[in-house]
Amino acid sequence: MQRILSSWFVQGMIKATGDMWLKGWDERNGGNISLRLTDDDVAPYRADFVAEPRCEELSQPAAELADCWFLVTGSGKFFRNVPLAPEESLVLLQVNHNGTAYHIHWGLSQGGLPTSELASHFQSHIVRMQLSNGQDRVIMHCHATNLIALSFVEKLESASFTRLLWEGSTECLVVFPDGIGIVPWMVPGTDGIGVKTAEQMRHHSLVLWPFHGIFGCGPTLDEAFGLIDTAEKSAEIMVKVIAMGGKRQTISTEQFIALAARFGVTPMSAALEVQ
Repeated sequence: MQRILSSWFVQGMIKATGDMWLKGWDERNGGNISLRLTDDDVAPYRADFVAEPRCEELSQPAAELADCWFLVTGSGKFFRNVPLAPEESLVLLQVNHNGTAYHIHWGLSQGGLPTSELASHFQSHIVRMQLSNGQDRVIMHCHATNLIALSFVEKLESASFTRLLWEGSTECLVVFPDGIGIVPWMVPGTDGIGVKTAEQMRHHSLVLWPFHGIFGCGPTLDEAFGLIDTAEKSAEIMVKVIAMGGKRQTISTEQFIALAARFGVTPMSAALEVQ
């Protein structure tokens, strides 16, 4: 049997959390990631599982995720420490057969629980599984600096915020043609914010939590990271543009339509209509 620390999913999580820390997106214990796994993914590493898995009840039932495996960052764990001690900061869990609880099979060696945003992650996983026919396996949340900054000065409306980010960098329309969803400010770590985020995830692969951070999804850790990275880079550009006095010229609607045609994507219509 192979050792779980060398698995592609633990190594991938080590790289993702380390990169996010270096980006400055995840101070202290900020941010969380969940990666949905299959039975085949985890089977080679069962020798590393604990003999008696701890069971924890879910705050909100998730029948759609029954028997699913997830690798998740731990509550209160610092991303900067994941590469140093992944067995302390990560947790491999399996949802039970009816989606009411989960069992911890590996990780959190010093105790603790999965991220306090687990309900938000699970609700978004359910939606993205349905929309992508099971292809989307990652939900990623972080405190991306410039996206948060823009939430203080820009109108918190999906179409206009999307248009701003599209204009910040030509590649943005290609990378997230479905735009960015926005939820109102809500107390984090609650079922309520999870429900609102999942509602937006039904239409957008990115969801902004104003004054707090960003949620992104994707089929792989690299794809989810790259999605957030692209949006955050555009936000950084627009923060600088605003600081320099605002735009004098920008990409036109006609140019966006031509860009979408060239790369075969369908842009969010409401964002195209923003003047």
